[in-house]
Amino acid sequence: MSVVLALLLAANLVNGIQVESLYTALIVAIVLGVLNILVRPVLVLLTLPVTVLTLGLFILVVNASLFWFVGTFVKGFTVEGFTPALIGSLIVSLISWFAHKLT
Repeated sequence: MSVVLALLLAANLVNGIQVESLYTALIVAIVLGVLNILVRPVLVLLTLPVTVLTLGLFILVVNASLFWFVGTFVKGFTVEGFTPALIGSLIVSLISWFAHKLT
């Protein structure tokens, strides 16, 4: 549920991210969760040399790319470029981390 609220907050704070409804935010949260479980580990493994060279900062690019990718196929959720995807993924990640620490 914290991811849904984080998505709605990111849509309100960042120009270039639109979420049409709470239902759409819920669908996006589920799709992001599935991609983070199945696809993200493979991407992290494939980009490990670049990640090591950038001292871990390339993980932000991987997260933003997945966030942007979800915006391409979930109807009602749009991300209009890499910069909004990067900022939005940072917001969602930080709020999810904070909510996880509270529980």
